[in-house]
Amino acid sequence: MFEAVEELLVEHAALEERLADPSVHADQANARKLAKRYAELTPITRVYRAWRQAGEDIATARELAVEDSDFIAEAKAAERRQAELTEELRLLLVPRDPSDDKDVILEIKAGEGGEESALFAGDLLRMYLRFAERMGWKTELIDSNESDLGGYKDVSVAVKTRGTIEPGHGVWARLKYEGGVHRVQRVPATESQGRIHTSAAGVLVTPEAEEVEVEVNMNDLRIDVYRSSGPGGQSVNTTDSAVRITHLPTGIVASCQNEKSQLQNKEQAMRILRSRLLAAAQEAAEQEASDARRSQVRTVDRSERIRTYNYPENRISDHRTGFKAYNLDQVLDGELAAVIQSAVDADAAAKLAAAQEN
Repeated sequence: MFEAVEELLVEHAALEERLADPSVHADQANARKLAKRYAELTPITRVYRAWRQAGEDIATARELAVEDSDFIAEAKAAERRQAELTEELRLLLVPRDPSDDKDVILEIKAGEGGEESALFAGDLLRMYLRFAERMGWKTELIDSNESDLGGYKDVSVAVKTRGTIEPGHGVWARLKYEGGVHRVQRVPATESQGRIHTSAAGVLVTPEAEEVEVEVNMNDLRIDVYRSSGPGGQSVNTTDSAVRITHLPTGIVASCQNEKSQLQNKEQAMRILRSRLLAAAQEAAEQEASDARRSQVRTVDRSERIRTYNYPENRISDHRTGFKAYNLDQVLDGELAAVIQSAVDADAAAKLAAAQEN
């Protein structure tokens, strides 16, 4: 492990020297690429230097302890510090998800349970919007299809970071664990007998693709226009402004009806389509390579139930990580950090175990 770190330190120093050269910044794209790699290596460099310093402190304290036993405790403290830094260094060396810095498109779809499922989809949307607000992220409603009682049959939201972020701390780094089936147990608003029902909603999270990442041949697209649908009233358009785009080679479909003009709806649908195509390409590449580093959390099939929201017990349970807490009301108000952190920790542990085996 430490031989690999020494090589990274050499790379870090070389990048620092290159970035100090004004001529490098003439090519802004290349300069950004170098700066990103430099930022990725900086934490490794910092921790390794602290690890090496702890080793020197251990040697010094042991040497002094021969003459003064008071230094024995100092030596043990330095040993504990170095052990902690060793584990921190191991985690930093685990291969990162290359999409962790990306923004995302989050889609929520009502599932089993009819109108109650649509209401739950609305609750999930509010939970994610409040969580994004707590994280300082920006949100943008891309498309929505409301139900008669005020829930959502389906809704799509773009979630974006603000300003410069640390490597690996983008929206995808956190929200990628939310994809799957979310189950709710509660007494529906439409239930007169007070019986607890179970329904579900599906969440799909994809990293938002830049145009340069996904080449879309316009000849591969079928674009259909139609009249927007909705629960009624002014939200229903009287012109054919809604757009549905089908990528013929893959069969992937994206649609949008929220905007007033056909052109705006087409642009939003293309955003969704590019993100879905990028996600499909990444999944195909992962399957082809049989990447052993993918964690148990990441490989959970989207069709599987990942979490249960039990209203009578005020309980939230994540079935992948074993996380359980009795603060469902707070989680639904956006306090989702601890739930997501359990998935982050499980993912990191699985990657670290896989890296140690290889």
